[in-house]
Amino acid sequence: MIRSSVLYRGPAGAPRRPVTVFAGLVVILLLSVLASTMTGARFLSPSEWWRALVAPGADPVTAIVWDMRIPRTAVGLVVGAAYGVAGALMQALTRNPLADPGILGVNSGAGLAVTVGIGLFGITGVEGYQWFAFVGAAGVTALVLLLGATGRGPTAPVQLVLGGVAMSAVLSGVSQFLSLLDPDTFAAVRNWAVGSIGRTRIAELLPVLPLVGVALMLAFALGRSLDAMALGDDVASGLGVRAGRTRFLAVIAITLLAGPATAITGGIAFVGLMVPHVVRWGVGSGQRVILAGSLLVGPALVLAADVLGRVIAIPGEIEAGILTAVIGAPLLVLLARRASTT
Repeated sequence: MIRSSVLYRGPAGAPRRPVTVFAGLVVILLLSVLASTMTGARFLSPSEWWRALVAPGADPVTAIVWDMRIPRTAVGLVVGAAYGVAGALMQALTRNPLADPGILGVNSGAGLAVTVGIGLFGITGVEGYQWFAFVGAAGVTALVLLLGATGRGPTAPVQLVLGGVAMSAVLSGVSQFLSLLDPDTFAAVRNWAVGSIGRTRIAELLPVLPLVGVALMLAFALGRSLDAMALGDDVASGLGVRAGRTRFLAVIAITLLAGPATAITGGIAFVGLMVPHVVRWGVGSGQRVILAGSLLVGPALVLAADVLGRVIAIPGEIEAGILTAVIGAPLLVLLARRASTT
C-alpha cells in the first residue's frame, strides 16, 4: 500500500544549502534556454545568435531566432513551469508521490473539452481552446477528488490514483470516439494533441499568462498550509489550517495551471510527475522549496526534451510530449515499486 508519508520524508543526504542547488538549477535553465534558441534544423553559431538578438535585421537568421525559436522557448518556459508546479501541488494535495495532473485525469478532461469545442462549436486557436480546457480540467479534478475521498477522512491515495486512471481512460475513449465521427475534427485534435511547443505564437501565449501567473502566486501562498496538511488533517487543524479551504484553493491552482498548459500543447506527459521528485532529491521536502524548484526544473525539462527532439530527427523533429512519455513511463514504474516497498 502507498503511504502518504513517503512523499514528505526528505531523501537521505539531501543538501543543506538549497541556495547552492537553486543556483545550479538557474544555470541549467539558462543553458536550456540557450540551447533552445540556438539548436534546430539550422544550428546557429554563438556569433550569429548574438547578432540576431542585439541587432536584428531582415536576414534569415533573425527570422529563425525571433519568429520561431524565441516563441517556442517562451512556450516551453510557461508550460514547463505550469506542469511542474501543478504536479507538485497535486502530489502535496493528495499526499501521493505518484500523482500528477495527467495521471489523475486532468489532461484527459481538458482534452475531451477541447475535442467538444472543436467538433461542436468550431473552436480554433489557443484563445478558444483554453476556456474549454479549463472547464474540462476543473470538472475532472473535482470528480476524481470526490471519488478518492473516504467519508470524512482525507483523500485516499490508492483510490485517488485508481479513480484518476479510470477517468482518464474513459475520457480519452470518449474523446477519440467524438473525433472519429468527423474527419476534420479528428485531424484538428490529432494535430493539437501531440505535445508540441513549436506551433504557438507569442500572441497566442499572452492570454494564458494571467491565468498561470495567478495560479503560481496562489500555489506559493498555500505552501505552509500544505506542509501542515502533510502531517494529517487533525494536526493541520490544530495548527490553524483549514484543510477544506486549502484543498479547494489547491484544486483551483492546479486547474489554472494544467488547463491552459494542455490547451497550448495538447498535453506533455509525466512532467508533473517527474519534476517534484527531482526537486525533492536535491533540496528536501519543504513545500515552498519544492514549488520553487519545480518552477525551474519544469521548464528546463520541457526545453531539454524539445531540443533533443529537434536534434535526433533533423531536419524534422520529435515532439517534446513524445520524449517525456518515453522517459516518464519507466520512471513511473520505478516510483510505484519504490512506494509499494516503503
